[in-house]
Amino acid sequence: MARIYIGVGSNIEREHYLRAGWQALQQVFSACRCSTVYESDAVGFDGAPFYNLVIAAETSISVAEVAARLRAIEFAHGRPADARKFSGRTLDLDLLCYDQLVLDGPTVLPRPDILTRAFVLRPFAELNPSYHHPVVGMTLAHLWQRYDAASQPLTPVQLDWAIQAESEVIHV
Repeated sequence: MARIYIGVGSNIEREHYLRAGWQALQQVFSACRCSTVYESDAVGFDGAPFYNLVIAAETSISVAEVAARLRAIEFAHGRPADARKFSGRTLDLDLLCYDQLVLDGPTVLPRPDILTRAFVLRPFAELNPSYHHPVVGMTLAHLWQRYDAASQPLTPVQLDWAIQAESEVIHV
């Protein structure tokens, strides 16, 4: 079984779509765990703030099949097939890592956003602080410690639904 990490975000009916995404991911993958949910400003465009989190899971399917399943879940939850890169999202699912695999395409792994986006790095570091980034070789805890957190402020969000109750979060 491969350990995968998925970045999840929404800025349209945020709580509804995070819940729907969590439920859909649990139907496809096993041993799902999630980070704290964080609110962050939209990056790259003017839009409503996002809720973001990272989900860890296990799977026996290939990277290509994981990517296809994530896209299918996004489409099933209102993402238009022609959605622009920097725009609002009902549900955005990004495969961040698949074990220690490094790929240049068609799915790029590890996803570059891990190193550049606080809303990806912080929740990922919570789930697995000792995970070594397969390209830069540092742990996520160390990467988060070095990150300029003030450049992309995050606010933890307490949601009153099952995703929080089932979380096993390690705070860094």
